[in-house]
Amino acid sequence: MMTNNDILRMFRYAMDIGDAKVSAVFALAGRDVDEETIKTLLKKEDEEGYVDLDNTLMEAFLDGFILHERGPRQEGGRPALQEALTNNVVLKKLRIGLNFKEDDMIEIFRLAGKDVSKAMLSALFRKKGHKNYKECGDQFLRNFLKGLALKYRG
Repeated sequence: MMTNNDILRMFRYAMDIGDAKVSAVFALAGRDVDEETIKTLLKKEDEEGYVDLDNTLMEAFLDGFILHERGPRQEGGRPALQEALTNNVVLKKLRIGLNFKEDDMIEIFRLAGKDVSKAMLSALFRKKGHKNYKECGDQFLRNFLKGLALKYRG
Protein backbone atom coordinates (compact mmCIF):
# COMPACT_ATOMS: atom_id res chain seq x y z
CA MET A 1 0.00 0.00 0.00
CA MET A 2 1.29 3.41 -0.97
CA THR A 3 1.51 5.89 1.93
CA ASN A 4 1.43 9.69 1.88
CA ASN A 5 5.12 9.54 2.81
CA ASP A 6 5.79 7.47 -0.34
CA ILE A 7 3.91 9.99 -2.49
CA LEU A 8 5.79 12.95 -1.01
CA ARG A 9 9.14 11.17 -1.34
CA MET A 10 8.52 10.16 -4.97
CA PHE A 11 7.12 13.56 -5.98
CA ARG A 12 9.96 15.43 -4.27
CA TYR A 13 12.49 13.26 -6.12
CA ALA A 14 10.70 13.57 -9.48
CA MET A 15 10.55 17.35 -9.30
CA ASP A 16 13.99 17.72 -7.63
CA ILE A 17 12.58 19.71 -4.71
CA GLY A 18 14.85 20.28 -1.71
CA ASP A 19 13.80 20.30 1.94
CA ALA A 20 13.77 24.11 2.12
CA LYS A 21 11.34 24.33 -0.80
CA VAL A 22 9.13 21.59 0.69
CA SER A 23 9.02 23.63 3.90
CA ALA A 24 8.13 26.77 1.91
CA VAL A 25 5.34 24.89 0.10
CA PHE A 26 3.86 23.81 3.45
CA ALA A 27 4.09 27.42 4.64
CA LEU A 28 2.04 28.61 1.66
CA ALA A 29 -0.74 26.35 2.91
CA GLY A 30 -0.45 27.81 6.41
CA ARG A 31 1.51 24.92 7.92
CA ASP A 32 4.83 25.41 9.70
CA VAL A 33 6.88 22.32 8.90
CA ASP A 34 10.62 22.73 9.49
CA GLU A 35 13.34 20.93 7.54
CA GLU A 36 14.06 18.51 10.41
CA THR A 37 10.42 17.38 10.41
CA ILE A 38 10.56 17.01 6.63
CA LYS A 39 13.52 14.65 6.99
CA THR A 40 11.41 12.43 9.28
CA LEU A 41 8.50 12.51 6.80
CA LEU A 42 10.80 11.38 3.98
CA LYS A 43 12.05 8.31 5.85
CA LYS A 44 10.72 4.87 5.01
CA GLU A 45 8.48 3.04 7.48
CA ASP A 46 11.25 0.71 8.66
CA GLU A 47 13.75 3.54 9.30
CA GLU A 48 14.35 4.93 12.76
CA GLY A 49 12.66 8.30 13.31
CA TYR A 50 9.92 7.69 10.71
CA VAL A 51 6.89 9.95 11.18
CA ASP A 52 3.58 9.21 9.44
CA LEU A 53 2.42 11.96 7.05
CA ASP A 54 -1.30 12.22 7.78
CA ASN A 55 -3.94 13.19 5.21
CA THR A 56 -4.37 16.73 6.54
CA LEU A 57 -0.67 17.51 6.25
CA MET A 58 -0.41 15.80 2.85
CA GLU A 59 -3.32 17.84 1.54
CA ALA A 60 -1.67 20.99 2.91
CA PHE A 61 1.45 20.13 0.90
CA LEU A 62 -0.59 19.58 -2.27
CA ASP A 63 -2.54 22.83 -1.76
CA GLY A 64 0.71 24.68 -1.04
CA PHE A 65 2.20 23.25 -4.23
CA ILE A 66 -0.77 24.53 -6.22
CA LEU A 67 -0.35 27.98 -4.63
CA HIS A 68 3.40 27.91 -5.31
CA GLU A 69 2.99 27.02 -8.97
CA ARG A 70 -0.26 28.78 -9.88
CA GLY A 71 -0.68 31.54 -7.29
CA PRO A 72 -3.79 32.20 -5.22
CA ARG A 73 -7.22 31.53 -6.68
CA GLN A 74 -9.08 34.51 -8.10
CA GLU A 75 -11.83 34.30 -5.47
CA GLY A 76 -9.13 34.08 -2.79
CA GLY A 77 -8.47 31.64 -0.01
CA ARG A 78 -7.36 28.04 0.02
CA PRO A 79 -9.44 25.28 -1.49
CA ALA A 80 -11.68 23.54 1.03
CA LEU A 81 -10.24 20.36 2.52
CA GLN A 82 -11.60 17.15 1.04
CA GLU A 83 -13.46 14.66 3.20
CA ALA A 84 -10.97 11.93 2.35
CA LEU A 85 -7.63 12.18 0.61
CA THR A 86 -7.77 9.51 -2.09
CA ASN A 87 -5.34 8.77 -4.90
CA ASN A 88 -7.85 10.46 -7.24
CA VAL A 89 -7.64 13.67 -5.19
CA VAL A 90 -3.82 13.48 -5.07
CA LEU A 91 -3.63 12.97 -8.85
CA LYS A 92 -6.06 15.83 -9.47
CA LYS A 93 -4.15 18.24 -7.22
CA LEU A 94 -0.84 17.30 -8.85
CA ARG A 95 -2.42 17.87 -12.26
CA ILE A 96 -3.65 21.31 -11.18
CA GLY A 97 -0.32 22.28 -9.61
CA LEU A 98 1.65 21.15 -12.66
CA ASN A 99 -0.88 22.86 -14.95
CA PHE A 100 -1.15 19.67 -17.01
CA LYS A 101 -3.74 19.13 -19.72
CA GLU A 102 -4.95 15.69 -20.86
CA ASP A 103 -2.15 15.32 -23.40
CA ASP A 104 0.48 16.15 -20.76
CA MET A 105 -0.95 13.49 -18.45
CA ILE A 106 -1.03 10.91 -21.25
CA GLU A 107 2.62 11.69 -22.08
CA ILE A 108 3.67 11.21 -18.45
CA PHE A 109 1.94 7.83 -18.27
CA ARG A 110 3.45 6.82 -21.61
CA LEU A 111 6.94 7.61 -20.26
CA ALA A 112 6.20 5.18 -17.41
CA GLY A 113 5.15 2.51 -19.92
CA LYS A 114 1.41 2.85 -19.28
CA ASP A 115 -1.02 3.63 -22.10
CA VAL A 116 -3.92 5.69 -20.82
CA SER A 117 -6.88 6.90 -22.86
CA LYS A 118 -8.60 10.27 -22.50
CA ALA A 119 -11.73 8.44 -21.35
CA MET A 120 -9.76 6.72 -18.56
CA LEU A 121 -8.29 10.04 -17.41
CA SER A 122 -11.70 11.65 -17.47
CA ALA A 123 -13.07 8.83 -15.30
CA LEU A 124 -10.32 9.40 -12.71
CA PHE A 125 -11.23 13.07 -12.38
CA ARG A 126 -14.99 12.56 -12.04
CA LYS A 127 -16.71 13.01 -8.70
CA LYS A 128 -17.08 9.87 -6.63
CA GLY A 129 -20.55 8.52 -7.25
CA HIS A 130 -20.63 9.58 -10.92
CA LYS A 131 -21.51 6.63 -13.15
CA ASN A 132 -18.18 6.91 -15.02
CA TYR A 133 -16.01 7.44 -11.91
CA LYS A 134 -12.96 5.16 -11.70
CA GLU A 135 -10.87 4.74 -8.58
CA CYS A 136 -7.17 5.52 -8.96
CA GLY A 137 -5.15 2.61 -7.62
CA ASP A 138 -1.74 2.80 -5.97
CA GLN A 139 0.03 1.35 -9.02
CA PHE A 140 -1.60 3.92 -11.30
CA LEU A 141 -0.46 6.82 -9.09
CA ARG A 142 2.99 5.21 -8.77
CA ASN A 143 3.22 5.09 -12.60
CA PHE A 144 2.35 8.79 -12.78
CA LEU A 145 5.07 9.68 -10.28
CA LYS A 146 7.54 7.44 -12.12
CA GLY A 147 6.66 9.18 -15.40
CA LEU A 148 7.25 12.58 -13.77
CA ALA A 149 10.68 11.42 -12.61
CA LEU A 150 11.54 10.22 -16.13
CA LYS A 151 10.39 13.52 -17.65
CA TYR A 152 12.05 15.88 -15.18
CA ARG A 153 15.03 13.86 -13.96
CA GLY A 154 15.82 11.86 -17.10
